[in-house]
Amino acid sequence: MAHFTATKMETNLIKVYNATLLSSSKVYQINGTHCRYLGDAGTIQHPQYLFLPLPNQKKKASFRLNRNKLMTRCYEVEGMVYQKPVVQDNSQQLQLF
Repeated sequence: MAHFTATKMETNLIKVYNATLLSSSKVYQINGTHCRYLGDAGTIQHPQYLFLPLPNQKKKASFRLNRNKLMTRCYEVEGMVYQKPVVQDNSQQLQLF
């Protein structure tokens, strides 16, 4: 299970103006859904940015945003960090059975 933590009780949203500052370790809010950045695709003329909703969000499937939608809908959630899940050997063995 993925973990994301907030260091502040209040949520500050920072507008994303530059796609080069996107990071897979940060949490973003897009149309009310908390997501993490997976990477980019498309062409130089028509870039697309891939996002995956975090667990316990209404939206479940990954999605793409073009540059214009990224600039108008994407906000970095200040203080929230995405941490990859840590799988313990015992839990992994239990999942196999």
